[in-house]
Amino acid sequence: MDGVEPFEGDDRQYSPTRLPGWLQEVFGPDRVRPPQYTRAQLADLAPRDLRVHNDCREVWHANIGPIETPQLLALQDDLTELVESNRHDGDKTKPAALLDAYPGLGKSTAVRDYGRKFFREQVKLRGETTPSGDRRVPVIYIALSGNTQIRGLNAAICRFYGLPVTGDADTLAERAVDAVLSMKTAVFIIDDIHFLAGSNSNSVRMANQLKYLANVFPVTLIYVGVGVQQRGILREGFSGRQTELAQFGLRTTPLTLLPFQVEDELGRQQWQTLLKTIEKMLVLADKYPGMLARDLSDYLYARSTGHFASLMALINRGCLRAIRSGHERLDEDLMNRVKNDAAAEESRKELEAEIKAGLRTSRPASDPPNRRKSA
Repeated sequence: MDGVEPFEGDDRQYSPTRLPGWLQEVFGPDRVRPPQYTRAQLADLAPRDLRVHNDCREVWHANIGPIETPQLLALQDDLTELVESNRHDGDKTKPAALLDAYPGLGKSTAVRDYGRKFFREQVKLRGETTPSGDRRVPVIYIALSGNTQIRGLNAAICRFYGLPVTGDADTLAERAVDAVLSMKTAVFIIDDIHFLAGSNSNSVRMANQLKYLANVFPVTLIYVGVGVQQRGILREGFSGRQTELAQFGLRTTPLTLLPFQVEDELGRQQWQTLLKTIEKMLVLADKYPGMLARDLSDYLYARSTGHFASLMALINRGCLRAIRSGHERLDEDLMNRVKNDAAAEESRKELEAEIKAGLRTSRPASDPPNRRKSA
């Protein structure tokens, strides 16, 4: 390296579905925002210092958030109420939560953020170790893969704790329960629950497997998935012919996370607040007030369709292009060269046509018309 000290960067590669990675997510230090330089200051940097600065900006933009949107805060309030009221003794089944919403809305991010906060609060209140001397792990996070069966689910739980995954489903369950009790785990976050027993399995089979979880593990279960309720898992079974569905429905609180909408003034104000919040976090030399919230508001809404993940992917990629090209700001010309997810792009033309025709806008009535910043 010719005497030059290597620069590792702030990339944090870990899996939250393993305890060491989850602990890194829970207790990892907050990222430090890179300094905001002018173009002149960027020009004064030595070549290596500029590469380091740009590297820091790129990883910063890729990891903005979680942002406390009204949707996220409302969801976390509901989760707090459910979890903190579930102080039942071990002989009682704790009610569960099912967060069922479309992809790309930030479900996993919002729930993991809640789990992170709950984990930290419990450790702060009760200590890092249990009375028996084990590490305290108030929350675990696992994500399922296609066609997961009960044994695979129990294996995922054991794998999170770093336990052996040999044996049948019952052996794995016993092993996992011992870990739950010794580490004082109170909450399981189970992501991609729609993969349980395969996407085409019937609702009774899924209900039976989720009922098994509730009966075996003395924790609050937070399920996160897509299209789970469409199977009738919470609505059917109350006639008495399908008791499995009835029992699961009575024990489960349905929650959702909605996309941003601009059909009314409140929705438009919330969209503007989100863009202003993101804008403040960006580190671009030619960033200016209103770059997102005024000049790109309708454009970003049309391209993201109000889905948080699509919006953040657009902005992250736009910032990367702005840095590497030397453009140092976001505008339509640059953003038109940025690719986004297929679902957002499919809905883009219809939204753009409505905006152009004056049938829809993302800007509140109090906002002035667009005043584009000249190049």
